[in-house]
Amino acid sequence: MKEVLRIIKFVLFSISAGLIEIGTFTILNELCDLPYWPCYLVALVLSVVWNFTLNRNFTFKSASNVKVAMIKVFIYYLVFTPVTTVLGDYLVEKMLWNEYLVTGLNMTLNLVTEFLYQRYVVFKDSIDTK
Repeated sequence: MKEVLRIIKFVLFSISAGLIEIGTFTILNELCDLPYWPCYLVALVLSVVWNFTLNRNFTFKSASNVKVAMIKVFIYYLVFTPVTTVLGDYLVEKMLWNEYLVTGLNMTLNLVTEFLYQRYVVFKDSIDTK
């Protein structure tokens, strides 16, 4: 039951980060004359900072070293960000997919993979230590 509650918290905090991401993306996409990738990248970075902070403190309740945890999350995003940025840009600019559909797909992929990564890599030994 405790793990189910943890998943629910993670999803709710991720929804709030998703609102930040889609809000930022929409503002940049609609008000600036920018290609897909910078709009997505700025929005992603803002949502990551928000999501990491909330999930570390309230979902995983980790007292682990913040710098070490952030480095681990940074490593995740060293893979996730270029893959989704390049693929997203390709789908929007070359394949003419809707930019909001692509962003939504990226956000869904991020939700699932980031939970697994944070649960089993970043905070695996420090859950509920705070």
